[in-house]
Amino acid sequence: MKNLNEPRKPMQPEGEVIPLESRRAAKMEKMEGPPSALVAKREMEDLRARWTAVQAAFVDDPRKSVQEADELVSSAIQQISESFREQRSRLEKQWSKGGEASTEDLRLSLQQYRTFFERLLSM
Repeated sequence: MKNLNEPRKPMQPEGEVIPLESRRAAKMEKMEGPPSALVAKREMEDLRARWTAVQAAFVDDPRKSVQEADELVSSAIQQISESFREQRSRLEKQWSKGGEASTEDLRLSLQQYRTFFERLLSM
């Protein structure tokens, strides 16, 4: 049995100290799984390839590159917005099938919205 009168030894951290934000993000991912992509992989690869081309063309025509960058960002935002609308539509279809959604369905939906929201803020 421990003697309660003995002074407590300070706890020593083992290994690397991980910031709270990183621990929270890892915990959320562990609980919910990896977040789903806002844009399909093939579309994401296309957007990245287009961005590379925009950057490469800057030296030859800076003004045109900036205009193309604006169009590319607008296109990416539109694709993300469409992805969100599709996710919302799927949720609404689930809810409309049975009238009242279960608390568990609502909890899962809220988690999806939170994940989406956190990803928006992390950009």
